[in-house]
Amino acid sequence: MNDTIRPQPGILDIALYEGGKAHVAGVANVVKLSSNENPFGASDKAKEAFGKTVHSLHRYPNTDHLSLRTAIAEAHGLDADRIICGVGSDEIITFLCQAYAGPRDEVVFTEHGFLMYRISALAVGATPVEVPERERMADVDTILKACNSRTKLVFIANPNNPTGTMISPAEMERLAAGLPKQAILVIDGAYAEYVDGYDGGAGLATVRENVFMTRTFSKIYGLGGLRIGWGYGPRHIIDVLNRIRGPFNLSTTQLEVAEAAVRDQDWVVKCRNENARMRHWLAEALAEVGVPSDVSMANFVLARFASTEEAEACDEFLQKQGLIVRRVAGYKLPNCLRITVGDEASCRRVAYAVGQFKGLK
Repeated sequence: MNDTIRPQPGILDIALYEGGKAHVAGVANVVKLSSNENPFGASDKAKEAFGKTVHSLHRYPNTDHLSLRTAIAEAHGLDADRIICGVGSDEIITFLCQAYAGPRDEVVFTEHGFLMYRISALAVGATPVEVPERERMADVDTILKACNSRTKLVFIANPNNPTGTMISPAEMERLAAGLPKQAILVIDGAYAEYVDGYDGGAGLATVRENVFMTRTFSKIYGLGGLRIGWGYGPRHIIDVLNRIRGPFNLSTTQLEVAEAAVRDQDWVVKCRNENARMRHWLAEALAEVGVPSDVSMANFVLARFASTEEAEACDEFLQKQGLIVRRVAGYKLPNCLRITVGDEASCRRVAYAVGQFKGLK
């Protein structure tokens, strides 16, 4: 480290984010169940839109994202003027921390929450405050007790990653109502589309001045490779975030493919239904071989093992079978493996392999 050229405080405390593995040395044709990707990919309409953008690669994209914001608003019954688009919901989270938190401020999140909350807080010099969960479930009372005059942002993913658990709309409303007056509740709805009839927190963000919602196209829309997200909330927050958003943060390809995707809600319904069917099957199949999990509302199952050693041994066994799942020790769940709900063949294959492993014990 150079003694005179140093980064801002907090940055060197950031542990590099590690995505889910995609390869296993010496193993071909692996099944990747480590990144919560939609096994069915993007809709045909989104793919068609992607192909058309090749003819405009030399043109700058528009800066206001109006067409995409309008499509999102129409799909969800929202106000387009209260929507901001970003490079995945990660960028929206970064904007929020840049705009509202800094040195001597605190950013609150739960112990098994998305790792980017801590990273984004540290990047702006704020203090990350990790709040215990109750049996892998966010606890509103514990979160409120952790808040004080320095609290600026409270992040909660609902459903949560990697636990798959979620709290009720009534509990979320109680949380918003109980926060200090200077704090913003950020509801991360990355997996909201997997819950039938759930608005991801949009209703609360519509009526309350201290609630903001983030969403992504990376999960059920199958566009993780393009990195597109959006946020929705009060106009005063949108105005602030747009002042720090880069004018060309999304490419024409991102904008047009995302618009085609969000207008194809039939694809969303199909993927949600198939995910629910196989998620239930996978959870039951794992339970039958002695691997329990909480009821998941997302597109993955958090498989719990008796110990860290057993979880790691099972992961090694699965990798040898060409099956990649996600270790979640970084989320303080060292005895667990997060398994993405793949297509039926993948789910059956991973359940069978876990059964084989348990039979070897």
